Amino acid sequence: MLGENHSLHHEFPEHHDLIDRLMKEDLHFKKIADEYNALDKEIRTLEQNNAPIEDITLHEMKKKRSHLKDEAYQILAK
Repeated sequence: MLGENHSLHHEFPEHHDLIDRLMKEDLHFKKIADEYNALDKEIRTLEQNNAPIEDITLHEMKKKRSHLKDEAYQILAK
């Protein structure tokens, strides 16, 4: 669905408190989470505003978001 929220808190509600703690205590996780959330926000804005963007560019953005999400999950799962 276009414009859907995919923030880490939304994607992993069961890890809400852990996400908050890691954002304060783990610089690597914070960097990943900040990049992920900024990219998610950019994608949502583009989709909601029907901004002119090539499909391949949007696809690459979503692919990067997916990789960041996987990396964040690996940390959360430890």
